[in-house]
Amino acid sequence: MEAIARVKNQRGSARKVRLVADLIRNKRVDEARDILNFSKKRAARNILKLLDAAIANAANKSGKIEINKLYINKIAVDEGIVMKRWRPRAMGRADMIFKRTHHIYLSISDKMEN
Repeated sequence: MEAIARVKNQRGSARKVRLVADLIRNKRVDEARDILNFSKKRAARNILKLLDAAIANAANKSGKIEINKLYINKIAVDEGIVMKRWRPRAMGRADMIFKRTHHIYLSISDKMEN
């Protein structure tokens, strides 16, 4: 049984979110929730919400589930759109500001795949 959850165009750099995603890759779901709860990174809150959504999808798909038997099968973080804004600088110049977004794909399963 496999359940997925994904989020698109969420604000934040994909590079910073990948640091948190690497912490929970190939872990049990209950262990991953503990890691995300105690992480100080801002991206951990967003991944925790996505993990809860994947657990709810698994419960909806198969009925009764045991959380301690589920594993994080796959987690991928990709870059989303980049909004470009201008900031005025000295002597009439302008600098470009990049407001980055990312996409997260999370898959949980009852079988651990290597």
